[in-house]
Amino acid sequence: MFEIIFIIEDISIFQLVLIHIVFNMSFCGIDFKIKTIELEGKKIKLQIWDTAGQERFHTITTSYYRGAMGIMLVYDITNPKSFDNIAKWLRNIDEHANKDVEKMILGNKCDMEDKRVIPKEKGEDIAAEHGIRFLETSAKANINIEQAFLELASAILSKTPGRDPAQQPDSNVRINAQREKPSQRCC
Repeated sequence: MFEIIFIIEDISIFQLVLIHIVFNMSFCGIDFKIKTIELEGKKIKLQIWDTAGQERFHTITTSYYRGAMGIMLVYDITNPKSFDNIAKWLRNIDEHANKDVEKMILGNKCDMEDKRVIPKEKGEDIAAEHGIRFLETSAKANINIEQAFLELASAILSKTPGRDPAQQPDSNVRINAQREKPSQRCC
């Protein structure tokens, strides 16, 4: 099973529109969605954990890194602070994720060229420096959203030849799992 962590610097229009476009749902806080796609003739279940880059979820986020096969980092091309935080997220990934995790950087709001502060080349440069994929997207205009998911899933799939990620054992922690109560017999 693919597990993609989708980290966004701040709560933004990207999340609202992306979640609506891809999943037709709304969210708050840490967001978890599942989407099944077909790629290279295989059905693949994507688990998407969106922490919105919120500092209060930092400890939880780093624990998600361990099981992730792919991580997307998103910055806003109109917000320099969000771009500056990409370096911090990359360090966190290097410290906490598996070394073979696939990564991708997305520069969002590419439809807002008149408000652009971060040149596309800066995004391409940081991605090239770390040997990872890069795309510019617009959640609002639905530009490259599906392509981003498909590219990352394809990269993961190519690393797992002969292994069907959708058939891997479920290693998720169960929350609210029912425990059998011991019988309360006396004597």
